[in-house]
Amino acid sequence: MKTTIRLPRDRELCLNKPQIMGIVNVTPDSFSDGGTYYQSDSAINQALSLLKQGATILDVGGESTRPGAPDVACEEELKRVIPVIEKIRRNSDCVISVDTSKAEVMRQAIEAGADIINDVRALQEPGALQVAAEHPDVAVCLMHMQGQPRTMQENPTYNDLISDIKAFFTMRLLECEKHGIDTQRIILDPGFGFGKSLAHNYELLGNFESFLSFGLPLLAGLSRKSMFGNLLNRETNERLAASLAGALICAQKGAHIIRVHDVQQTADVLEVWHAACNGVTI
Repeated sequence: MKTTIRLPRDRELCLNKPQIMGIVNVTPDSFSDGGTYYQSDSAINQALSLLKQGATILDVGGESTRPGAPDVACEEELKRVIPVIEKIRRNSDCVISVDTSKAEVMRQAIEAGADIINDVRALQEPGALQVAAEHPDVAVCLMHMQGQPRTMQENPTYNDLISDIKAFFTMRLLECEKHGIDTQRIILDPGFGFGKSLAHNYELLGNFESFLSFGLPLLAGLSRKSMFGNLLNRETNERLAASLAGALICAQKGAHIIRVHDVQQTADVLEVWHAACNGVTI
């Protein structure tokens, strides 16, 4: 498969080994760190810290997608994320991802310096496909989700989990092609925790490599999620070890991007694994 993704300003994201996407939540109610980095200056400091810890991508989001979270108006989301993206871009040439489903937020984020659209609704909201088509040098991450964030965990059901997710991706890729979006700039995210039961999440983890059949980069986002809390009876701040195990399993099964809160610890785990697989040059 293609091991680089073209980005704005004649840059590329190399995917020869798993890259770490650091999470920058600019929300008061994220399930894991809601409110901690809500103010712009705190978010910038956190973002720059994540880069020093080993992140190569920063994912900036202004609307929580946890079950039951309230909707955020477009203007409010813009107020949260655009200043942060602008300040990160002024301070770094790192890869910036905007975590949004709103077309106008995508558009303004790209103008502010974002390189990747990371959409939990896979460009299904009004205008989203058009924005992606208008910016051919911006990468796009399509995530699978059954239902809507507010109600997605109310008895999710599948005929066949892996086959159903693959069918969804096939449908969305065809829709992207119809709108002139080159599939070679698309990343796929099977969507841990989004409309999936505990059993579904571990079936997905155990079969993550199945999605390599698309020949596209894969993103895994399972940091601190309830799939670990419910299995191990651990609170959110007690899920580091489980999150690291999940990140390593996904990397071993072919993930190209790992989206995490705990960047330094994940970077250490992946570096040891990479050295064991490829040796160390002294």
